[in-house]
Amino acid sequence: MRRHTRTVTALASALLLATAAAGCSDGGGDNGSAADTDTGSQADRREAEVVPAVSSSAAPNVDVKNNNSLGKILVDNKGMTLYEFDKDTKNKSMCNGACAQQWPPFTVKTTPAAGSGVKGNLLKTTKRDDGSMQVTYNGRPLYHFADDTKAGQTNGQGLNAFGAKWYVMGPDGKKITKNSGNSSGGGGY
Repeated sequence: MRRHTRTVTALASALLLATAAAGCSDGGGDNGSAADTDTGSQADRREAEVVPAVSSSAAPNVDVKNNNSLGKILVDNKGMTLYEFDKDTKNKSMCNGACAQQWPPFTVKTTPAAGSGVKGNLLKTTKRDDGSMQVTYNGRPLYHFADDTKAGQTNGQGLNAFGAKWYVMGPDGKKITKNSGNSSGGGGY
């Protein structure tokens, strides 16, 4: 009986390790290019790769980081840059479907917490068309950009996609419109 239990345990462990290894593989996919502002076609090519950024932490934070090119910017609890979309209206996202795949909304399941430098009275949530709760700052829904793969990147800054421009959000609740100078990769802070 003990031998059977050890065999089953060993097989189950091997299966879990194999499943974890397969889930971590990136498949060698194309990471895209931020220089290409036709992000609609990028979204089509990358549809299977892009997973909307949903925070699973108990109290997702919005923090402020000092970006080398843009100054102080809003980031999520992983240091990923947060953007606003000029097409949105106050507390209403206009980015769905392919747009939301390329520009994943910053959604939460609990009330977001204001980190150091974030004005808590400007940090709220709004209900999206799909029923999820999207974080807003000064009434502007917040998003990530699929081509920002490392903390501090601002590859989406100033892009014109899905009918309007995208800008990094500042801690004062206003979009930052200057160019980032960070179009190809490294961290910006």
